[in-house]
Amino acid sequence: MTPPASRPAPVAPAPPAIPDPLIPQPPALAAAVEGAFLAKALKPRGEMFLLSMAAGAMIGLGFILFITSQQGLAGGDFPVGLGKVIGGFVFSVGLWLVVITGADLFTGTTLTVMPLLSRRLGVAPFLTHWCISLLGNLIGAVALAVLVLLAGTHASNGGAWGLVVLNSSLAKVSYPWFQAFMLAILANMCVCLGLWAATSGKTTFDKLVGVAGPLTLFVATGFEHSVANMFMLPMGLLVKYGAGDAFWQGKAVEAAGKTVEDYAALTVGSVVWDNFIPVILGNIVGGALVIGAFFWLSYRRSALAAERG
Repeated sequence: MTPPASRPAPVAPAPPAIPDPLIPQPPALAAAVEGAFLAKALKPRGEMFLLSMAAGAMIGLGFILFITSQQGLAGGDFPVGLGKVIGGFVFSVGLWLVVITGADLFTGTTLTVMPLLSRRLGVAPFLTHWCISLLGNLIGAVALAVLVLLAGTHASNGGAWGLVVLNSSLAKVSYPWFQAFMLAILANMCVCLGLWAATSGKTTFDKLVGVAGPLTLFVATGFEHSVANMFMLPMGLLVKYGAGDAFWQGKAVEAAGKTVEDYAALTVGSVVWDNFIPVILGNIVGGALVIGAFFWLSYRRSALAAERG
């Protein structure tokens, strides 16, 4: 009788690879950013759309925290600059969530101009990605705004929460068209630099720090971000037209002396023409040209020329 064959000894799993603690050098980081956005542009369209909706909602979540932080600051008892910096910092949670989850944010998607310039991405998938990302962001942001209204958050603290939304929304549709366009260029410079810095991060904390600085800068200074506005401006319209008498009779709203007539300039038309259009165009210029094309020319063009002989 032959003895049973002995079983092989179990093999211990290999330990996880230790990430390189060093930040990539700028040329390598530019290549990493290009590769990351190429991968986003080549995802299946259904997955791309779902991730775009998620990004719109996550930026909206950041704006919810911003609104919450600004309640009661208009009275003048708190330093204006410090209040804005606090609001900007807490808003950065939205982009941090986008980075950690791999969601698809249109303003970051403008960086797909880099693989386009490198001829690694065709014009058709490039434009398709932009359109899907923009539409998905809008749907996700508006859906979140509807949920917030149904939850009654706008009526918090005697209507103080909704009052921040209305005042912010009115300010956003009151900019001259060219000023909104220029503010949007500056905003997406900051957002894309935040994503660039986050790409260099080796840990979750690194990525948060990379995002927080540029995001705090743009929000505190009042630059204009199209996807953030896709939440804030529909939220403002929902509060204006759907909050009901209970909101307008809230303690904070009455103390501020505000009525629905004070927001007559906040309409669907003003949201689209005076904000969405110039801000989307400005974000494209700030992300695709000022950051994406600039750093492609700075680092990628010469590297590709060397690779191709």
